[in-house]
Amino acid sequence: MVKEKPNSTRIYDKDGFRRRAACICVRSENEAEVLLVTSSRRPGLWIVPGGGVEPEEEPSVTAVREVLEEAGVVGSLGRCLGVFENNDHMHRTEVFVMNVTKELDEWEDSRNIGRKRQWFTIDDAFTQLALHKPTQQHYLMQLMHSKTLDNTNRVVNATHPPTTTLTNAACSAAAASPTTA
Repeated sequence: MVKEKPNSTRIYDKDGFRRRAACICVRSENEAEVLLVTSSRRPGLWIVPGGGVEPEEEPSVTAVREVLEEAGVVGSLGRCLGVFENNDHMHRTEVFVMNVTKELDEWEDSRNIGRKRQWFTIDDAFTQLALHKPTQQHYLMQLMHSKTLDNTNRVVNATHPPTTTLTNAACSAAAASPTTA
């Protein structure tokens, strides 16, 4: 079953890209495992939880809302990994890290569309994303790199390997003027 949101307004940036936000959910500071959810379009495949930014909503708020709706988790929002651009689908996704502190037994998408969640090692998550959402593999690559790059944020063209780095730039500033590889 595909998830439909009544009264949902898609928000676009000045370049015509749909604005999205997502979270790489981790359950410990070592960030060795990430939480993925089943796709609403292809329930046997796994994706990073995220969705469209609503009118008058900050991307960080979108990210927290989407992981609650799609994964049934809450936690503390951490660093921004960057803005990831997908030219094929014309969207830019601002991706954050969330340290999960609570997993709900039941949540909106588990009730409404039967969505599942599961913890994966980074390597296993990388493999799972390759099957359905290979562009989301860039989120995981940036998660691993950002642990050693002193909170460097990147604007990444998820259709091609990343080449542009914005040092010490806030995600919102990057979203305002993203670049492509």
